[in-house]
Amino acid sequence: MLNRVEGIVLKTRDYGETNKIITLLSSETGKITAMARGAKKPASRLASVTQPFTHGSFLIQQGNGMGTIQQGEQVESYRHIRENIEATAYASFIVELIDRAVEDRTPQAAIFNLLKNSLHAISEEYDPEAIALFVEWKMLPVTGIYPTLHECANCKATDGEFAFSFQQIGFLCHRCFEIDPYIIRLTPSQVKLIRTFYTVPIDQVGKLTLKKETKMFIKKIVRTIYDEQTGIRLKSRSFLDQLERTPLLFPKKETPDQSPKSED
Repeated sequence: MLNRVEGIVLKTRDYGETNKIITLLSSETGKITAMARGAKKPASRLASVTQPFTHGSFLIQQGNGMGTIQQGEQVESYRHIRENIEATAYASFIVELIDRAVEDRTPQAAIFNLLKNSLHAISEEYDPEAIALFVEWKMLPVTGIYPTLHECANCKATDGEFAFSFQQIGFLCHRCFEIDPYIIRLTPSQVKLIRTFYTVPIDQVGKLTLKKETKMFIKKIVRTIYDEQTGIRLKSRSFLDQLERTPLLFPKKETPDQSPKSED
């Protein structure tokens, strides 16, 4: 059976001297693997379309086992990601997280759109660190974690001062601070920003500009959730940590934090 699949290449693995095994994420079929015969040969018609991060249309011969890619055409190549080491690093982190969190052969329209929009935003030279944060927060429910961010996790209040509680996996209002001695106090701007990361689609955000300290603060919260609640450990994260420890590789102007509309 021949199937036409629109998908994004999450990863590739060499198989033999000339072949590759490709892992794709598509809207209709979810995460699948397929053989790309001869794709390691530079002259192969499958060589370019089976590169990581490529958004393509694939014709797959499906039998009882792993399918075989017969044809492929690029829909979007995300050129900037391939040419910029910082963009490559954050895109690699995003695709590895999605690959680890998503089960095989389950339709994933929302996650496919999240991946497509995040890679497109990085390719358009949006802040890749901020885009990765969007993906980290939005992927939490896929791992089985549903943080309470619209109200107090204890008393359900929606007003007042808020803090983040790892014990409650969500916000606590000032009336409930005493139930967790290890809360992280948040400003109104930080509360709004975390909610934006979790709820607002990437393609509706615009060019969100954040200070490095703001990103690091919110990143520590979401990564602590992953470390303590999901057990997911990503190889690409160690490389990102190394890049973040050497900021001179990526000099940037410091700019005030800006939310999609306004931030206090």
